[in-house]
Amino acid sequence: MSATRPGDPRRVGPYRVVARLGAGGMGQVFLGRSPSGRAVAIKIIHPGMAEEPAYRARFQREITAARAVSGAYTAPVVDADPDADPPWLATAFLRGMSLQDAVATHGPLPAPAVRALGAGLAEALLSIHRAGIVHRDLKPSNVMLTPEGPRVIDFGIARPSEAATLTRTGAALGTPAYMSPEQAAGEEAGPASDVFSLGGVLTYAATGMGPFGQGAVHELLYRVLHLPPYLDGVADPGLRALIAACLEKDPARRPGPDWLLARLSAEPAPAPQGTHWLPPHVAHDVARRGDTAVQVGS
Repeated sequence: MSATRPGDPRRVGPYRVVARLGAGGMGQVFLGRSPSGRAVAIKIIHPGMAEEPAYRARFQREITAARAVSGAYTAPVVDADPDADPPWLATAFLRGMSLQDAVATHGPLPAPAVRALGAGLAEALLSIHRAGIVHRDLKPSNVMLTPEGPRVIDFGIARPSEAATLTRTGAALGTPAYMSPEQAAGEEAGPASDVFSLGGVLTYAATGMGPFGQGAVHELLYRVLHLPPYLDGVADPGLRALIAACLEKDPARRPGPDWLLARLSAEPAPAPQGTHWLPPHVAHDVARRGDTAVQVGS
């Protein structure tokens, strides 16, 4: 989070912009306040992209997908205007930090915390898939650790499950280090694709590295398509086997989120609610960042 800059909007719809939260390839995200003081995260499509019908259609899909999903482990939509210039989407503001930032700052999570995280994310995927949506970009930066528990965010490239193929052959929308082989190959990417990505997220949580390492995009895509995941850093044998099942190259061989949730919930791990399931120093940082965000946005 940072202060607003010259040129940033002062208001978006009925919301007062009070800080910058981040930026991505498609838009910028701001912390806003409703007239009653409610904190929201406002995503605004880049002005240049707003002129392109394809990007407007993609943003409309994001709004539709995010509105369709309701669950304890996702961020609810508060408001949106896809016809504005530029279009915008407001979701409930999630206090805390991303899984990517948490691991980068504090190191990998212990096995019980990874299991608890996995249970929360599996339940999030259940609600997403029941809404007929495939997220298609589950990755550490799209998982928020909040004082209320983990949350899945950013439905920017989500699509209905019955129309989950890519827009054109070879147009691999997603994040190479965490996308499924079928997504990387430009083939149908259904709910099982999100399970593959979940395996990658849990690998990162347990080791600080994705299952296919780092490198140029073409190198990562080759490993995703042809090489086995590197899971030696996952010390817990049961957790390693579960992650390996998620990372099967053949989507038909991957377990469903319901199976994963049952397995992870049966393990001796705390429930992924609040922050008690996190190591104390991580839980403290999640709470501290949340408090700081509220003060900045007040």
